[in-house]
Amino acid sequence: MSRLVYDSDHGRMCPRCRKASAQCRCGEELSAPSGDGIVRVRREVRNGKTLTVVLGVLLRKPELEALGKQLKAKCGTGGTVKDGAIELQGDHRELVVGCLEAKGHTVKLAGG
Repeated sequence: MSRLVYDSDHGRMCPRCRKASAQCRCGEELSAPSGDGIVRVRREVRNGKTLTVVLGVLLRKPELEALGKQLKAKCGTGGTVKDGAIELQGDHRELVVGCLEAKGHTVKLAGG
């Protein structure tokens, strides 16, 4: 049985769902988050700058990015979501813990 792997109109095709790679969501469905259910909020210093890092949130990538956007707006700062962690510029641990607990997460302060 042959499968379509490339279409000149759409480019690479997913062999599982047969959609164009840009529209394929198979990888997001398979990569279910795992962990112990405790969200850890820690402070890190990188290149002399302080970061607040949120780890262990059991959400898929789109929901994690939405939560990161909400936390950035609440803290009034910049940041990013990468490798399953939310990174916020500055030390906002107490504010982040309050926001996450209000959303129903179990939160621990970790690190320094």
